[in-house]
Amino acid sequence: MDLLKTLVEKGLRRESPTREEALAVLATSDDDLLDVVSAAGKVRRQWFGRRVKLNYLVNLKSGLCPEDCSYCSQRLGSTAGILKYSWLKPDEASAAAAAGVAGGAKRVCLVASGRGPTDRDVERVGRTIEAIKEQNEGVEVCACLGLLSDGQAERLKDAGADAYNHNLNTSEGTYGDITTTHTYADRVDTVRKAHGAGLSACSGLIAGMGERDEDLVDVVFALRELDSDSVPVNFLIPFEGTPLAKEWNLTPQRCLRILAMVRFVCPDVEVRIAGGREVHLRTMQPLALNIANSIFLGDYLTSEGQAGQADLDMIADAGFEVEGAGTTTLPAHRADLAAAAGAAGAPAAGGCGSHAAAESGGGCGSHAGAGGGCGPCGGGAAAVTGSEPVPEQAAAPGADGARTDLVAVRRRGAGTDLAPNA
Repeated sequence: MDLLKTLVEKGLRRESPTREEALAVLATSDDDLLDVVSAAGKVRRQWFGRRVKLNYLVNLKSGLCPEDCSYCSQRLGSTAGILKYSWLKPDEASAAAAAGVAGGAKRVCLVASGRGPTDRDVERVGRTIEAIKEQNEGVEVCACLGLLSDGQAERLKDAGADAYNHNLNTSEGTYGDITTTHTYADRVDTVRKAHGAGLSACSGLIAGMGERDEDLVDVVFALRELDSDSVPVNFLIPFEGTPLAKEWNLTPQRCLRILAMVRFVCPDVEVRIAGGREVHLRTMQPLALNIANSIFLGDYLTSEGQAGQADLDMIADAGFEVEGAGTTTLPAHRADLAAAAGAAGAPAAGGCGSHAAAESGGGCGSHAGAGGGCGPCGGGAAAVTGSEPVPEQAAAPGADGARTDLVAVRRRGAGTDLAPNA
């Protein structure tokens, strides 16, 4: 297929595809699916070999969020049966992080529900970061605390944070249909603050919210311009009790095409399969590793993932290897820029593409992309309030092969008395 040959050639040159080419990937047939995965795999192996980076989520504060993000089980007005708790203490968060690191996680993602942190919250998270790094040498820490105020990103970096996550989630044109309590511009501002402080930008999307192909392409091209070092691709988990509870729009094949499109548009960044992979990719998860080079280990924020050992077995059985702590995730040309930016406390002058490809429209753009969101969406963290866990309800069969029975609220790990799924 000429399209795939062209996309591979551009990916190996770190050159951006056109919007039409990206849309064409999403429009390919199931008969061509393996060819699409193979083509994206060539680009993935060029920049990341057969390494898989493991990330581990610790939900510092769960539920009772004042924002109305339609996809989130922690949103204002949600009746999802998640557990709720306030801030974990630094030693509790550090113990939770240690479980993920012991399972092979290289990065720990600290997430808290809410619109954004107060200065006191930033100090609290700073102490948590220090505790984690004291007990887990070499671990990366990414904070995900919502909208940042002036100076907060700098204080997080001074405390030892390596990255900040704030997902773009959906296209600018449809953002208002998903969230009304803050704007797309608010999210852009937070990513600018994080990037300007020298933190590595982690910003991604959520697929399956009823968006059009054009919206998916818009958000991924915005992420390319945003210069995100890592792009989490979440697949909506339609939690009962949220406005998007009935949005079962994804098949494993559709998920693979979305991941391939992201890889072609952002060839040399960390593409992470995030929330919802177990629900929507299901037995096709190993095939997705040929496209993405990063996953979350074990559970998510308010939903259960598959067992951590199952993740490790899947990686090994598919012929991949877990990325070690001593290995730099990003290819050298991006890692050098990121290191320079971190040292200077300013955003790198790089993008997820080739600076030499400007004549083809493959330039990097500005850092005024977008971001926002509290970690992998559609999932969240369970919590303990001193009461017994809420019993899980049996899931009704879904339409079009949807596996609603795979949606399970997390009842273990951070914020609970049960061992984590790592």
